[in-house]
Amino acid sequence: MAALKYAGLEDTDSEEELPPGWEERTTKDGWVYYANHLEEKTQWEHPKSGKRKRVAGDLPYGWEQETDENGQVYFVDHINKRTTYLDPRLAFTVEDNPVKPTTRQKYDGNSTAMEILQGRDLSGKVVIITGANSGIGFETAKSLALHGACVILACRSPARGEAAVQRILGEWHKAKVEAMTLDLASLQSVQHFAEAFKSKNLPLHILICNAAVFGAPWSLTEDGLESTFQVNHLGHFYLVQLLEDVLRQSSPARVVVVSSESHRFTEIKDSSGKLDFSLLSPSKKEYWAMLAYNRSKLCNILFSNKLNRRLAPHGVTSNSVHPGNMIYSSIHRNWWLYTLLFTLARPFTKSM
Repeated sequence: MAALKYAGLEDTDSEEELPPGWEERTTKDGWVYYANHLEEKTQWEHPKSGKRKRVAGDLPYGWEQETDENGQVYFVDHINKRTTYLDPRLAFTVEDNPVKPTTRQKYDGNSTAMEILQGRDLSGKVVIITGANSGIGFETAKSLALHGACVILACRSPARGEAAVQRILGEWHKAKVEAMTLDLASLQSVQHFAEAFKSKNLPLHILICNAAVFGAPWSLTEDGLESTFQVNHLGHFYLVQLLEDVLRQSSPARVVVVSSESHRFTEIKDSSGKLDFSLLSPSKKEYWAMLAYNRSKLCNILFSNKLNRRLAPHGVTSNSVHPGNMIYSSIHRNWWLYTLLFTLARPFTKSM
């Protein structure tokens, strides 16, 4: 139990009574967490019982949830004209501490990011996530930040990146999050991002290559390459090369490349079995958006496998991951037909 390492825990009589210096708080989405004012730390487990909890039900009649200028949640009682930082629903919490399985933990379509990270303390870890202002990237950034990691949101739009930072700070005002500009459609932007990150003299423990475009019309980047191929694969490939030395110095470290099962429905070889470079960055006449996406995802996997073979001996692992079929995010925004298909599939697929 995590609480055993803190002094004075045995002085309390009740299992649910908090030790001196501790405070019970809630996030916007109802998770209960505990703040240790003496050590300026937070954790999800009760410091004495080790249980995780969520508040149950809606706010009482007349109550409203607000956020102060520091990003901390507080509650307004309009009937009695008072405010408090104590969630009135804390008297009606439900335990969220399932029995740990005796065998290796298995996750399924109902597992949440918080369940995956339960019990993890990521304090001191530095993470970069591309495309972190929305969708899977944002949920990943938020979850890692709420578990103590220092998270850098690498986003094409500075405004959207900063808005995502503020949303995370709204969950926990002490979260270590920062937005930095990265446009994967520009190799010069990738280089500038890597240089800016290195100038911070930070380690890099986790690099998550998440950003992607899907169903985009044919266009060339400023580097003269087809945009889906460069954004989804080549930009990430270049980013990893530029940050490889930092990853090695920070070992154990890891690279996670978000790919897709759709990589199975394409090929990048010609009829003689040799790599056909014209398929990677096709002309407008030879372009089909879905095939371009599939090929970029196949490149992701080939790259990740090779990277792991090359860097694993140096303490840096690389994994590619399929996040789930047709998760409803903003990735389908380029064409109304894709939006319709994703909408129809939404009730049957994993939510953000």
